[in-house]
Amino acid sequence: MLSLLIQKELKNILLSPKFVATFAVCSILILMSVYIGIQEYNNAVIQYEANQEIARQDIAEASNWRSIRNILHREPTPLQIFVSGLHFDVGRLSNISTSDDIKLIRSPYSDETLFAIFRFIDFTFIVQIVLSLFAILFTYDAINGERENGTLKLAFVNPISRASYLIAKFTGIWMGLIIPLLIPILIGMLMLILFDIPVLASDWGSIASLIGLSVLYITFFIGIGILVSSLARKSSLSFLLLLVIWIGGVLIIPRLGITAAGQLVPIESVAQIEAKQDAFQRARWNQYSEDLSETWRTRSAEMEGMDEAQAQAYREEKEWEWLEEDDATRKQVQVDIIENNRVLYEEVQNQKKIQEKLAFNIARISPVSSFRLAAMNLAGTDIDMKSRYEENMRFYKDDFTDFVERKQAENPDEQGGMRIEIDESGVSIDFGRDDQTLDTSELPRFEAPVVQAGTAFGNSLLDFGLLVLFIIVTFGGSFTAFLRYDMR
Repeated sequence: MLSLLIQKELKNILLSPKFVATFAVCSILILMSVYIGIQEYNNAVIQYEANQEIARQDIAEASNWRSIRNILHREPTPLQIFVSGLHFDVGRLSNISTSDDIKLIRSPYSDETLFAIFRFIDFTFIVQIVLSLFAILFTYDAINGERENGTLKLAFVNPISRASYLIAKFTGIWMGLIIPLLIPILIGMLMLILFDIPVLASDWGSIASLIGLSVLYITFFIGIGILVSSLARKSSLSFLLLLVIWIGGVLIIPRLGITAAGQLVPIESVAQIEAKQDAFQRARWNQYSEDLSETWRTRSAEMEGMDEAQAQAYREEKEWEWLEEDDATRKQVQVDIIENNRVLYEEVQNQKKIQEKLAFNIARISPVSSFRLAAMNLAGTDIDMKSRYEENMRFYKDDFTDFVERKQAENPDEQGGMRIEIDESGVSIDFGRDDQTLDTSELPRFEAPVVQAGTAFGNSLLDFGLLVLFIIVTFGGSFTAFLRYDMR
């Protein structure tokens, strides 16, 4: 009897006119999102490779170690095809030099503001918005619709328990919605192979986890639909209630969580942090100028009582020593500024972590937030993507700076920079050599941060668990409500 009820539900869904329409729409949207994502990924790779080549040319054309710099770029990932996450919002490059601080700039949306208006439609958007609505569309009258049609009482003329009936109802709806949708999803996977997208074995594991996550998410909305249909007497009322629940869960609660966390844990804005950095930098350079003036007054005092010839000989004897002292002092100022920027950055990051944790915990009241956060973690386009890149870039900058300073010490004639010399013929300015070629073969290479599939899945376990818990609660509630349901 149970199998007959399941077959009945499957036929009701598969032979329904609305199933044909919804399946066609979902298939087109899924395949379109994958195709657009592939094109966007290929464009991002082309731009990334072009920028890398420009950076290599800039390094090759550098004429002295003092002026050499590098530009690091954020590497595209194939998983952004399915979960764009923060890929379009986070900057794509950062300058690397001995004096510049790390800061990712020029996000795709900042360069192409037109696309920022309506945002990018990816696979997770379709699951989150479209498929959840379709799940509600097929379940809002799962129980009360049968009562209104008179088929509910007719079904229980046969020897079947209410629990078995509800299991058959859920199984039939679940199979009717989930299994057909796997067809366009599998075709989307095939498109990755046909377009030669470099998907690693770990990426396939993440994609499989994403599909499983999407199934859990849709299953929750099937469960909430059956639950509300078991509680409301009229199908029109259950549809209205489910629409309100959908709006609250998908559109309102996640944003309320962010807003509440922003009020409870305020942090300084980027403008305030940059103002602090600029103030410290100006103060430190002013202090350096004052100290340098005092140093030169002390040096001049050492030459008091000497005639011109003795003073000139003393200056020539002390010239390199003074230059090294001044250069060391200048470098220390730069180190102090960079260290201050790093301390301010770490303080803000710690506050952001607290704020983000609170915001996510509040937002996770809605299963939509759990789905979105887990999907971004699996794809590596989560909120920590920016900090991961900037942290790796800071490590690289330390290696880059140490390498450049070591080369400057080994090759003082290649340091370049402006020098002012005073002799009997007058004042001459030397801007350094600009006709030399630097050996950059040993220049440190930047390694992009890589999130292993196991680590990404581990970061998503909480949200997977919450979705399972939400499903258990909805189906537990459905059983309780249906056991007490009045079939008259």
